[in-house]
Amino acid sequence: MDLSTTFMGIKIANPLIVSSSGLTSNADKVKECADNGAGAVVLKSLFEEQLITPKSKLISQDEMYYWYPEAMEFVNSFSKEEGTAAYLKLIESAKKAVSIPVMASINCVTPREWPKFSKEIEKAGADGIELNIFIPPTNINLTGYQIEESYVDIIHEVRKNVNIPIAVKVGFYFTSLYRMLYKMSSMDVNSLVLFNRYYRPDIDIENLRVVAQNVYSSPHEITLSLRWIALLYGHIQKELVAATGIHDYQGVIKQLLAGASAVQICSTLYKNGIPYISTLLDEMEKWMMQKGYSNLAAFRGLVAKNEENTAAFERLQFMKKTTGKYL
Repeated sequence: MDLSTTFMGIKIANPLIVSSSGLTSNADKVKECADNGAGAVVLKSLFEEQLITPKSKLISQDEMYYWYPEAMEFVNSFSKEEGTAAYLKLIESAKKAVSIPVMASINCVTPREWPKFSKEIEKAGADGIELNIFIPPTNINLTGYQIEESYVDIIHEVRKNVNIPIAVKVGFYFTSLYRMLYKMSSMDVNSLVLFNRYYRPDIDIENLRVVAQNVYSSPHEITLSLRWIALLYGHIQKELVAATGIHDYQGVIKQLLAGASAVQICSTLYKNGIPYISTLLDEMEKWMMQKGYSNLAAFRGLVAKNEENTAAFERLQFMKKTTGKYL
């Protein structure tokens, strides 16, 4: 079976990409991912705050940490100089350890100052940069248009500084998600990654405090990206990469049938271990053999191309239990 595909325009041996996380925070872990068959890895994110803010001025209650609480300790543990030097060293050591593509990741919220550092990422040998952008829609003074334009400005400023491929990983907090993704796809980017997964807070009613809930994704969360990848496939001429809720080979196959070029996996590897990558690949090949597909192109987007299926994705809120069929 030929499982090869592309990510950020770069050919990879298979569609399984280990997403930015603790699983890709050092060269040894990156090598373990590669040894078990990962097609590519995205390194643990460097946060914009680490690039522009002195350690003494980092605010522990910054709004960002409500959405990415794991960032607080990570960001505050490094000064600006230590953080950037360590990240460049991570890129260099990871590239020496493996032959698969190694992508850097920047978690960012503004286009100011930090994009200049992307030049150093390119020099360090990263094969591409994934921009993990999320501007919380919680500022009453910011219009939807202003928020959207910030995304555009970030992409524009980074592209001015680098020649390597760029992927943009976004969430779904947009007034018109389709329009925003189309707008980003018209820029000089290579891949759109759908979707980011944010911290899901809960309240401990005994101790009266906010606590983490659902740290890892669950398989049912696949439906959001599955729906939008199917709706976008064939209409946006950039690679669509699926993320969140992909826990087994069935999830990978579903995303490919919807039109994804590749998938990012994370939670399932925390639950099942990094060697589970090879299990996913074996099970994908078995399914392809049973169906008579010799390569991914033979079935990519197959479900999305069917007009009846597209209508189901668009109007899925009309439940079958009510009408007897999808409208």
